[in-house]
Amino acid sequence: MRLKQLAAAVLGSCVLVGVAQAIGTTAGTSVANQAQVSYVLAGVPGNSTSNTTTFLVAEVLDLNVTLVSSTVTVAAGDTNRTLLFTLTNTGNGTEMFPLALDNLVAGDDFDPLAASTAVYFDTDGSGDLSVADLAYAAGINDPALAPDAAVAVLLVNDIPAGLADGLIGRSRLLASAATGTGTPGVSFAGQGAVGTDAVVGANGAQANATGEYQLSEAQVTLSKSATVAGNGGSIAPTPGASITYQIVVNVAGSASATGLVLTDAIPAGTTFTAGSLQLNGIALTDAADADVGEFQGGATPSVRVALGDLTQTAGPQTVAFTVTIN
Repeated sequence: MRLKQLAAAVLGSCVLVGVAQAIGTTAGTSVANQAQVSYVLAGVPGNSTSNTTTFLVAEVLDLNVTLVSSTVTVAAGDTNRTLLFTLTNTGNGTEMFPLALDNLVAGDDFDPLAASTAVYFDTDGSGDLSVADLAYAAGINDPALAPDAAVAVLLVNDIPAGLADGLIGRSRLLASAATGTGTPGVSFAGQGAVGTDAVVGANGAQANATGEYQLSEAQVTLSKSATVAGNGGSIAPTPGASITYQIVVNVAGSASATGLVLTDAIPAGTTFTAGSLQLNGIALTDAADADVGEFQGGATPSVRVALGDLTQTAGPQTVAFTVTIN
């Protein structure tokens, strides 16, 4: 089957998006021209008609690849993180466009890892990978686009483990005209629409765009100290002495740590001092009520403080409570 026939057959397999500005008259269009002359001969008006000249408009091979995604925030070890692109046929004939992914992009901090299936068509238009999206298979369902038609393409990558916060990795989508590429103006005889010549356009009949992943990590650390206040000013941890525990929670990195909840069991051999629970020096009630702290009794008593979502800018969060040695 000829390439252009195959393109027509595959055209319906891709979800098309938007329109662009294709190059002029559609390839294969017949352009006919005939000249006429009118005259007067011996007082008699007359006219003559020339032969008709006809030619078919040649096909221009060209395309654009555009990045749609903003920088995608990721964590080390993430899987199936997507970048969204649009491929547009800016030529004047229906053309097939093989696709490729390139993760060896110079100038970034790490190379994303292509997923086992790394290129999809965004079939459902969601902008992200979903079960409805059609996997791309090179040479099997290369997108076939009419002039001005476009298709949304997803690149799917995994993020290597052990990467530091703030690092950037890049992934590139490449596409080219199946008929051929090269220096603008290069012609492929008889390879265009309806047997016309195909001519390489201004972009060389190939294009690419690069998307970006950025590591955004949060590291949560805890440090705990204990201060003893004994009987008569002693610092010995004797029965009846009180121990004030202080736990400092720090969040570092550019990401947000969400849903933080601190719990601390009351040590065996001690009793929680009612009303001693604090967050950043502000007293919290012991009951499970409107504030973020509570004392939980029972067989394994503990204190609980819901710190919520924290970023580095929140600064240290200090939880304190007191127990008495039995």
